[in-house]
Amino acid sequence: MLIRIDQASKATLATQIADQIRAGISNGSVKIGDRLPPARDLALALDVNMHTVLRAFSRLRDEGLVEMRQGRGAWIRREASSVTPHLAALAQQLMTESRRLGLTRSDVIQLLERI
Repeated sequence: MLIRIDQASKATLATQIADQIRAGISNGSVKIGDRLPPARDLALALDVNMHTVLRAFSRLRDEGLVEMRQGRGAWIRREASSVTPHLAALAQQLMTESRRLGLTRSDVIQLLERI
């Protein structure tokens, strides 16, 4: 799993880390049961504070995507497989409502890019 930090981004470092892990789960590059790198190792590789990585992992845990055990690490939970269908359903609702309002696909993309 490759995580990149964008120092120019308005998103916090923890948010960037969590977003990239979440995206990996959604696109299948991170699989159910995969262990995440130890927070200390990931922090060193990204040149960020270990607590920043732990904050990202904690967010994912709170979302039900990651299981964490002190001294045993963090891994992707089986329940994380429900993320993609959930997001697909939300995307479908967005497109249905957008069409009802007369918006095009490119209008929706532009709107999402502004968010």
